[in-house]
Amino acid sequence: MPREIRKPLLRVLHGESLWPPPIWLMRQAGRYLPEYRAIRAQAGDFITLCTTPALASEVTLQPVRRFGFDAAILFSDILLLPWALGQGLEYRENEGPVLPPLRDATALEMLDPQRAPAALAPISETVRRVAAALAAEHPGAALIGFAGAPFTVACYMIDGHGTKDFPATRALAYRDPSLFHGLIDLLSSATIDYLTAQIEAGADAVMLFDSWAGILPPTLFRQFVIAPARRVVGALKTRFPKLPVIGFPRMATLMLGEYTANIDVSAVGIDTTADPALAACMLPSQVAVQGNLDPLALVAGRDAMRREVKLILEAMRGRPFVFNLGHGVLPETPPEHVAELVRLVRAG
Repeated sequence: MPREIRKPLLRVLHGESLWPPPIWLMRQAGRYLPEYRAIRAQAGDFITLCTTPALASEVTLQPVRRFGFDAAILFSDILLLPWALGQGLEYRENEGPVLPPLRDATALEMLDPQRAPAALAPISETVRRVAAALAAEHPGAALIGFAGAPFTVACYMIDGHGTKDFPATRALAYRDPSLFHGLIDLLSSATIDYLTAQIEAGADAVMLFDSWAGILPPTLFRQFVIAPARRVVGALKTRFPKLPVIGFPRMATLMLGEYTANIDVSAVGIDTTADPALAACMLPSQVAVQGNLDPLALVAGRDAMRREVKLILEAMRGRPFVFNLGHGVLPETPPEHVAELVRLVRAG
């Protein structure tokens, strides 16, 4: 077995069932950690933090050093891609990301794919630094690169900020399908290039976050979630045939089977609302399931967390499985609860 596939996460992503399963957490680097808050204050603003390799690499490594996770995930943000293409982006305190809404062909034409590689070069440098540090300090931990899936990124670009159901985005998909397809096509191409750069810099696997996939009806889900993901993953697999790809079509439980049948993913992330046993039945036996502890159960800790962990582990025993959350770690999460979670999963 090649040395890199000895890493537990990669073994599972190649179809092996390991017990206890590997564990990492979405948003495992973030505001719940005091060491993160110190680096964040040093950076000044969020975009500077993400695009300063010395700072972003340190933040990426912090949770692996503290908890011994089986993977580090690149510290970045899905909206750095539209920022790199030329769309304005600002992170406001207590409000989140804000972008000038893209609603017409003129705004689409102003996006420039030629400027993205230079703008995103610091991200690749962060990947290189983290890969080197992991090899020296935590050789069993894999490095996950990531990008937002085209539909989810488009949601923020069109609505201009986070919402519960992105009404402007969904309306535009119906009202002006040509414009919407044009944006999705541009984002698909840019995402392929962005993830390729991360892989060439040292990422062991990549993850495609489609955080808002589940707000679409099946007809649009097929057009704007499945089709672009198939294109992105297909292009990556052509360039890197053995590369593991994790798909995360959040809130799309009833479409998981169709998603996996049409996209060559190694694993599918399931969100908090999904029944793990039911989700597993929808997926081929060689495709890993990743998930899906409620982040609020992690906040609560103690008996509530122990019960939920036990139920998930019981449902997933015997198949390729990666323990994770159903969404990201919340800022109010006590770090000691994360340490206890790792202990529970390691105990099997």
